[in-house]
This record gives sequence, structure tokens and C-alpha cells, in this order.
Amino acid sequence: MPPELLAPAGNMEKLEAALRYGADAVYCGVERFSLRALAGNLTMSELSRGCELAHSMGKRLYLTLNAYLRPNEEQAARQLLRELLRVPVDAYILADPGMLSLVRQIDPGKEVHLSTQANTTSAAAAHFWQLQGVKRLNLARELSLAEIVEIRANSEVELEVFVHGAMCMAYSGRCLLSAGLSGRSANRGTCSHPCRWKYSLQEEARPGEYLPIEEDDRGTYIFNSRDLCLIDHLPELIGAGVDSLKIEGRMKSLYYVAAVTRVYRAALDAWRDNPDAAQVEPGWRRELEAVSHRPYGTGFLFDHDHAFVHAEDSLYSRDCDFVGIVREALPEGTWLVEGRNRIQSGDNLEIIGPGMRQAELVFSGAYDFQGGKVETVQPNAMVKMTLPVGTQPGDLLRRWRNPVE
Repeated sequence: MPPELLAPAGNMEKLEAALRYGADAVYCGVERFSLRALAGNLTMSELSRGCELAHSMGKRLYLTLNAYLRPNEEQAARQLLRELLRVPVDAYILADPGMLSLVRQIDPGKEVHLSTQANTTSAAAAHFWQLQGVKRLNLARELSLAEIVEIRANSEVELEVFVHGAMCMAYSGRCLLSAGLSGRSANRGTCSHPCRWKYSLQEEARPGEYLPIEEDDRGTYIFNSRDLCLIDHLPELIGAGVDSLKIEGRMKSLYYVAAVTRVYRAALDAWRDNPDAAQVEPGWRRELEAVSHRPYGTGFLFDHDHAFVHAEDSLYSRDCDFVGIVREALPEGTWLVEGRNRIQSGDNLEIIGPGMRQAELVFSGAYDFQGGKVETVQPNAMVKMTLPVGTQPGDLLRRWRNPVE
């Protein structure tokens, strides 16, 4: 069997999309202690509904509580854990030994996964955490494939690795740069990403004189990491004995979650169906280029320095605009569509769904609920549209910026 595919769920809508588009499990946070204070996060009611939905589909939900506790936060953490006793999450994702101690006191039977924030880099560390009752380790992103293989050979705990998404310049994401420069701590879930800012060098005795260390005339980006993309290397990770493949992105868009999840689902299914002959489909990489991302690399998996740092700029690129989501079928044979970006008459659109299902259409207009013709659909507008046969609720509409002939 292929490893678990674990996808991010920054809010309830993204949770539903991740499950629908092929995730075996999702990870999400609530408002406290989840290291994504700026994400949508879930309310306790939504968390309960998310668990119910995941379990009805035979899937799992993990709750991130991976912040490191401050002295004045222990009581709040205790209270949250007591509230969570009535919510059937499948595991907590932790980093702080103190939080682990509280979980063992309040909810001793709960499955615990260790966050990458704990930077597990050896079999000895894996054995230590297993003795503390941890079932799964999200390994440090600094590890090479050979090191992952070695840890697998010398430990029994489940292993999880990131396969796609943003990479942090700091060791296992534990950075003080944001806290020092903007007062927003990465270790409290409010990183301002100063590693993406433009920097120049100034000598103390010559204020205002900037020394020429830049890669281009806009500045230097020596802190800027590439995004991780391991779609080409899943067989190696599966062969290494990894139990779960994790997609980063609780703060990314609904479109990102759906598009990336369905590609990795397709790749894992191809391996499952034919492990000895599974090949990377050209369309998979094209799909991953369609979401907002920095230049891709393989991180530290093969010890390639150039695969981690992107010094040229800190710009994002994407080949597609996400323009709408299909909400429901209407009695007259049309579909209720919610606009997410402007759609204009004559636009060449593509509709995508789970299982790499997609179809093309030319937008020739829509209708409002009074029956009036709509030539331009604005963001957040709800309109009636005619869509291709096979369309399903939850499908997404996109527009390629540079269509492939």
C-alpha cells in the first residue's frame, strides 16, 4: 500500500476540498497553539464537523498544537485540552515536551505525532520520542534521503516527511528573524517572512552607503528558499519506508490545496497500481506549476545546495488564475457557481475535479437569479452557468494565463 497522503486544512472549506481531492488525512488548527495564527483555523464546532466528515469518508484528522508554551499559557493549554476531550480528532501534532506532558495528564489515550519543529534528525532521537509514547515523527526537513533510510532502518516509530510546499530558512522552522525585525514571532504562528525581503550591506562608518553584494539591482535574496516539490521522487521515499507524505500549506488558497492534493493522489495511485513501472506523468508537473509558488527544488533530499536557495528574487509565479467554484446543481440543468476572480465573456476556462478530471469550456455568459444575462462575473458573485457533462459540486474553474496549445 502507498503511504498516507496528508494535506493541509487552513479552514473548513479547505478541509472539505483536501478530503474530496484525495487526501487520506488532513491537519488543521484551532485559534490557540497551532503555529498558524494568521490562517483561518477552525472553531471547535467546525473541528467536530471536520472529524465527522473525515471519518465518514474513512479518513483521519490531526490537530496541530505545536507551539512552545510560555509560562503564562499552561492553564489555557489545559483548558483547551479538556475541551478537546469531546472532539474525536485522531491525533495531536506536538513539538513541546511540556504540551506532551499535559496531553498525557489530560488525554492519555490520544495518539501523538511529533512536529517537524522538534527537528528529529537521528534514530536515537526517534527512539527517545517513541519511549515518550509518540507514534509518529515528522522528520526534520534538513535530512537527506540516505539519512531517512538510516533512521527507518534503526527505528520502529512511524515516519512522516514533507513532499511539497514552502521551506523555512531556519533550522526546522525555528526562526527569530521575524520576531526581531517585526515583532511577529514565527514560533508563535505570526511570521512576517522577512527572509523574503530585499537586503543590502551597509558598513558602520559609512552610513547610507550600500555595498554592492546584490545578485541584481533590486537587492540580495540570500535568505530566500525554493519551494519543495518531490513529485518526481515519491518512489524513493516509498522505498525508504516513509509512512506519510505531507503537503505544506495551511495558509495557502483553496485552489492550491485542491490542485496539489489531486496531483500527489494521482502519483501515489499510479505507484499503487504498478509499483515496478510507475512513471512521472508530464501533466503532473504542469499542474503544480499552475499554483502560486516560488521556484521548485528538492530541498536537502539529495544534498543539492542549489535545490534549496533561490538567490535571484523572492517572487511567486503561477500559470493559472482560480476564477470560480461549483456549488450545486440547479433544477433547470445549470450550475450555481461562486466567482472567485473576474470571468469575462470569451474567456477560455478549464474545470477541474478529483481524479485528475478536467474539461475545457469557453465562457459565453451566465445568468443572475432574476434571469438577466451576465457577461462579466465578479468575485464573490453567485451566478447560474452551463457547465460540461460530468461536472460535480466542489469542482473548480480556472483560467490559464498562457494557454498550452
